[in-house]
Amino acid sequence: MSCKERVRAAVEARREEVNDAIDEQLPLARPERLYEASRYLLTAGGKRLRPTLLLLVAEALTDTDPQTQPYRSFPDLTDEPVDLMSGAVSIEVIQSFTLIHDDIMDDDDLRRGVPSVHREYDVGTAILAGDTLYSKAFEYMLETGAPADRQVRALDELATTCTEICEGQAFDVEFEGRGDVTTDEYMEMVELKTAVLYAAAAAIPAILLGADDETVDALHQYGIDIGRAFQIHDDVLDLTTPSEKLGKQRGSDLVEGKRTAITLHAREQGVDIESLVDTDDPEAVTEATIDEAVAELESAGSIQFASDLAEEHVENGKQRLQRLPDNEARSLLEDIADFLITREY
Repeated sequence: MSCKERVRAAVEARREEVNDAIDEQLPLARPERLYEASRYLLTAGGKRLRPTLLLLVAEALTDTDPQTQPYRSFPDLTDEPVDLMSGAVSIEVIQSFTLIHDDIMDDDDLRRGVPSVHREYDVGTAILAGDTLYSKAFEYMLETGAPADRQVRALDELATTCTEICEGQAFDVEFEGRGDVTTDEYMEMVELKTAVLYAAAAAIPAILLGADDETVDALHQYGIDIGRAFQIHDDVLDLTTPSEKLGKQRGSDLVEGKRTAITLHAREQGVDIESLVDTDDPEAVTEATIDEAVAELESAGSIQFASDLAEEHVENGKQRLQRLPDNEARSLLEDIADFLITREY
């Protein structure tokens, strides 16, 4: 079985449980429109990679077979039960919150192949839906049943992560108006905006289950490494994947003037990034325009540079997993790292 097939099977085996838990913990309630909007993206699809990551870390740490031990009462490192599924739902809900607010800020029309929340409903409802998910995530993290000191530490990890995500988004917006963004600044933005949620998904189960600090730190850094790789590969996919498969308009990063690993490298090679597309008139940007831009970026070696950089981060991340027992779950965590830079959407 290939890496992609193993990851898809691992995610599929856990996705239904995560989906059932989302339905259980975030049911339709009054006001109906608010909760319909809050659930909209969660029920529209999504790979459930981050909650799967959380569950796999727990399985690897304890060498426990999930088929014989329910996630709602998963044994910690002293064999006391912890509700890991509540932690997994918390992470997925935070992910959905960030997507709703990102789409509002970027005024994106599509997400996961369906209209974005602010398009399906309205901007005000979308803001409230995102805020609801944000607060619900902390409620769910309080429902894990872990010892109080571990719950506090997990909440601290989640709160810090949410603050960092907002900081990363702010940098992303700031960079659109700057022509002097450095690669180091871009990597800091990527870490804050994207990678820290992977880091939380990897570190929180270790915290809840009572792992030592060195293991928690290694897992956190694993998440940072693969999260950076995920975002860099997203930069590549934005230019190379058809819109219908991507679930949003191809080349949207270029149209919106976003700084990416690709455009920063191209600028260093002398490419006039601003001339590739007319960012003042997005409606005038056609598929042919994007094709021409991609050809120029490929000629500069910038797309290959980004792919190589993503692979480097994945290899670093896989090395962090050496602190875990050598078992099937750890092998799947390595496969997930590889999958993040070989996926097609």
